[in-house]
Parts: sequence; C-alpha cells; structure tokens
Amino acid sequence: MSFYKSTLLLIGYFTLLSFTSPEKFPYSDTGNQVNIQIDGGVLTLEPLNDNALRIRYRQPGADLYPEDIVYTESVATPPYKVREDTEGIRLVMNKITAVYNKKKNILSFLDHKGNVILKEKAGGRIMVPDTLDQIPVFNVTQRFISPPDEYLFGTGQFQDGHLNIKGLPRRLTQVNSQISVPFILSNKGYGLLWNNYGLTEFNPAENALPLIRNHDRTETFTVDATGTSGNRRETRNMNRFTATLNVPAAGRYALLLDVGQPMARKHHLVIDGDTLVDVNNIWLPPTTSLLAELTAGRHEVTVEGEQNDRPMLFWRAVSDETVFFSPVAQALDYTVFAGSGDEVIASYRELTGPAPMLPLWAFGYIHCRERFHTQEELLENARTFRSKGLPVDVIVQDWQYWGKHGWNAMRFDEDRYPDPAGMVRQLHDMNMRMMISVWSKIDKQSQLGKEMEEKGYYIPGSEWIDFFNPEAASFYWKNFAERLVPYQIDAWWLDATEPENDDLQNRKILNATLPGELLRNVYPLYVNRTVYEGLRKDDPAQRRAFILTRSAFSGMQRYATATWSGDVGHDWETLRRQITAGLGQMSTGLPWWTYDAGGFFRPGDQYSNPGYHELFIRWFQTATFFPLLRVHGYMSNTEPWRYGEEVEKVVSKFLDLRYRLLPYIYSESSRVSFNGSTLMRPLVMDFAHDRIALEQKHQFM
Repeated sequence: MSFYKSTLLLIGYFTLLSFTSPEKFPYSDTGNQVNIQIDGGVLTLEPLNDNALRIRYRQPGADLYPEDIVYTESVATPPYKVREDTEGIRLVMNKITAVYNKKKNILSFLDHKGNVILKEKAGGRIMVPDTLDQIPVFNVTQRFISPPDEYLFGTGQFQDGHLNIKGLPRRLTQVNSQISVPFILSNKGYGLLWNNYGLTEFNPAENALPLIRNHDRTETFTVDATGTSGNRRETRNMNRFTATLNVPAAGRYALLLDVGQPMARKHHLVIDGDTLVDVNNIWLPPTTSLLAELTAGRHEVTVEGEQNDRPMLFWRAVSDETVFFSPVAQALDYTVFAGSGDEVIASYRELTGPAPMLPLWAFGYIHCRERFHTQEELLENARTFRSKGLPVDVIVQDWQYWGKHGWNAMRFDEDRYPDPAGMVRQLHDMNMRMMISVWSKIDKQSQLGKEMEEKGYYIPGSEWIDFFNPEAASFYWKNFAERLVPYQIDAWWLDATEPENDDLQNRKILNATLPGELLRNVYPLYVNRTVYEGLRKDDPAQRRAFILTRSAFSGMQRYATATWSGDVGHDWETLRRQITAGLGQMSTGLPWWTYDAGGFFRPGDQYSNPGYHELFIRWFQTATFFPLLRVHGYMSNTEPWRYGEEVEKVVSKFLDLRYRLLPYIYSESSRVSFNGSTLMRPLVMDFAHDRIALEQKHQFM
C-alpha cells in the first residue's frame, strides 16, 4: 500500500472515530482487535494467541512497512472479551489481560491469575513526527515501570558482559560480534518484542559528554585485520581522549560509550583513575555499556581508542523503568507475551515460525579454520581426523575459494579446487559433510557482479546485494542454485550478513526507493530467507537445511539458522563474555548458537604457547555443552594436533563426551522444533524466583 493511500485511509478512520458520541468512550471492537481513539491517534490492542497481545499506536501520516516480516504464521484470533467501566477498557484473554486506564492513558498487563506483570509509565507513550529523506516517520518512545526486584534478559548477543540488562543502555545495531534482537524476557512472567526494524535504543542515556583527543599517541602497532575484501595489514595509532563529567547527585548511573566509528578497536574507559572497561580486539562493536556508582560532582573521564575515534559518553541516572526508543518508525508497536520463559518463547515461535529440525550431524563437531587454501589441503586434513580417530561431522571451507573469479563469484578457482563435486563426494565417503562460506556481497568486476550491476541489483554505493528488492534476491538465488547447489554441499555459511559495519545507514534500499535506516536491522533476515526458501524449493535431495550466519533478527529461527559470536579475541575475559552473549541471544527465542572455540583472533605463538593451550582447552570444553560445537581461527591451522599431545588428548576426550551426549542433544533439539523449547537455558527459564540464580551470568541449564 502506498504512503498516500494508507494516509487517506487513516485520516478517514480518525474522522469516523471523531463523530463518536461524547457520552461513550471512543473505541471499537472489530472482532479481531480493539481500537481506542486517543491523543489524535489510534491505540490498537490485537490478540495474537492465548498469551500474546500486540499493541500499536498510530497517528495520521504513518505509512506501513513494505511487509510484516516477523509475524508470518497464520494463527486464529483467540477468544477474548471486552469490558468497559468508568476507568476504561479491559480486554480479557485466557492467559493475558490488558487494562486501559483512560484517565492516566496507560496500559497494564495481567497474567491469568490477575497479577500485574507489566505496566506502562504515565506519559511514557510518545510519538514525535519527523522526516527521513522527505519520507514521514516518527520518533517513538515507550516507557514501562520496572519494579526494583525485576531482572531482564535479552536484546540479542552483546559483548558488554551483561546478562541482566535492567537499567542498562544498549544501542541495537547489527555489527560484527553484536546481534541485535529487540526482545526482552523478564523474571516477572512476561516477554516483550519491540516491533521496529531499524535502530533501537534500549534504556537510552540522554545526556551526552564529548571527549577531546589528546594528540600525544599512546601506542602505534600493526595488525592483521579482516575486512569485506579479505585479509590486510593495518597500522593503528591509539590516542587518549578526556573530559569532565558533572553529575547532580550520588547514585547508580547508566553509561554508554560510543567510539564514533562504525567499528571500535578498543573499549577503554577510566573514571577518576578507576578502569571500568578494558577490552581490546581487532574489531569491536562501536558501543559498549555499563552501570557505575558515582558520587555527586565532577569526575575526570579518560577514554583510550584509535586516533580517528570521536568518542561520546552517554549517561543518565538509573531509574526503575524500562525504555524503548526508535528514531525511525511508522508506529509505536510492541507485543507482550505472558507466562514463564518457556511459555513466552513457545508463544513467540508460534507467531513467528518454528525452528526447523537441523540434521543430526549439525550437532556433532564442526571443524573450521581461516582457511583451507586448496582442495587437497582440505581433504588431507579430513583424512587425518579419521586416521587419528578424532570424530568430526562437518569440514568448513572459508572464504576466497573463488580466487581469480572475484569476491563471492559463486565459483571455485579451478587452479586450487579442480573438482569441487569430487571433493564433496570424498568427504561424504568419509561420512563427513561440507559447509561453505557464501557472502551477500559480490565483486562488481566479476562476471556475476557485472550482471548484478547491469540489472541494478546492488545497494547504491556498495557491493551488497539489495535483498529488499525481490528481483535482486531472486537473481542471487538463481545463481546460487545453479553454481553451488549441484555440488551437493551440505551446509551454508552466510557470512557478514549485518551487512558488515552497519552499512545500511545513509544508503537507499528496495531499488533505491527507501532509506536504509527504515530496515536497518533486518538485512540478515532477508538474506537468510532468500537462501532457506531457495533450498526448500531447489535442493533436489530435499535435505534438511542448515545455515550458519553472523547476524540475526526476530523470526529468523524459522529459516534453520544458527549464529556464532563473530570475530572475537581469545583471552579469558573474552571467553567469559561469550557465554553471557550467547545466553542473551537465547533469551530472545533464537535457539542455535556457538562461538569460535579458541577465539577467532589468536596469538602469533599459539602452537607453542602453554598459556594459550590452557585457554584453548577451556574454550573447547565450554563449547562442548553449547547447542553447536565449532572451532575456528584467523590465519590459523586449527586442527587439535597442531597444539601438541596434551591438547589433542583433552580435545579427543571432550569430543568423545560430545558424541556420547549426542542422543540427548538431538532429542532435546526436537523439543526446540516441536514444542518451542530452548536448549541452552539462561537460569531465568528454570529459576525465575531465585535471586541468586538470576544473578549468575556464566551458568546455564
């Protein structure tokens, strides 16, 4: 529907409502939703299933998104009753009730026992008209009351080390090692999905403190870095940035550090000489968050980072509220799910799609490295696994197998991979499967890229394919199906599907008709949908699909996708943070996750360093109990025998344990697919009323 048509329909609807008798509260019940006229707009309460209720507040000028890409399942409207009294309206369902208080203009949500599980804050529903590239949009804010004893989990996979995110500010964007999913799970018996496809600020810190660069460099060094065009050497000059922070009162403060570049190289924050954050890696998300106790008055703030950073420290006093803010929206839109953690996730999957059963072998050992350089190198390593009696199910071919044909040309370089079909057959003969890396960007100088360019299928100014354009997505899949599927490759690694570095910002999408900010966080969903639906249609063997991808969004579980935590470092603190990051994603209903066991970026002496060997063993042991077990490493030969006899012995022991657990893992995975369950379970799912359990961020069931 065009913007103009939808605007006229909404204006007409508001006009009809305006003639409602002044004695009667202005609402209507259509049989599948209740519409309430308030503040010059319409507040819609839409029952989705027995314990889920969608809330939308729209004003004139709001257009619709091209499609509803999250709620895809056909579910009959559940039975409900509407009761009106002097205070307002009560919409009653089997497992959730919404109460609208017309005097306070707020909604409260009750469970099936009548207990309040969530309540809007008075004055907390805000829509401010705005424009983006001359398209009418709204800045939308919703504030909820958060009781002092509430614990909140979710918003996806983040690297800040927090599992309980009550009061914590987070900026939801898609970048390497950060997966943003606007879903939270509460120990109070509800989940909430914020229905917005663009950038979202969770608990935004409104006060901004710019930091000034000290021109004396603190460090200069050269690193081997990854990028969208392969490996490269990069010199980094680090600087110190300083500012003075004045806080009005002593208390607990929420802080968000934004380095001011698409990706960070370092998160290092010092206040009054105390180091609060100190994380280094080749790549880090552009923001990190924390909570800190501060006294009233002046505080000296120091940030260390790359010299081109433009750091800002956003801050606010922590309060008992939960806030969602989206600067680019068509409506204020959220869904409340009532029940236990399992009931919430099952309800979410009923509406957004079940997670298909993955093949049994996907839960075995997945061996990966950056990278195998030839067909023979890959096969020789596979044969060595078998000769050593080390169990492995999947061998992964990382990027650049395309060689002379250009980036992601969907062709093997014949000089190094003379017989791809034969390579896959040999793996199958060894009872192994093959996974291969495929990107959503294509070299414009390649034969395929030239065709894409001629047809206008790129996002302008980039090499990313415009998957929002159905014709571009269809042409991408056509070439994928013709060039790669016939080799009988078993699994697909869709890398850098954010797209990398949050690259939809300031770009045009959907055949250059929409600003990228409107759909900024859902590119991975469009990419993975294209490949999954293509496999279901064109895989001649109709095998179960298995897709590994680096980014995700609500609803992507229906496309047989698993994620991993991206290009992370290797130290002990990074290991701890990955566990927390994975549990954050589990809280959003996306069930399949892992990390690069051993860390992606590794020390140069990794094969001879006893300290790293101990660390590698811990990474591997921990991953044994994840939904998926995978090793990967940058510019590394990651096979366990490379690290010496002791490491190989321990890895062998835990591989054996993994395979002894496989019947249990596979049985539990069926509950994920058929019952909406969760395999890697944050403790809130089983101990929602146990404060000590809720404070554990490295433990799971």
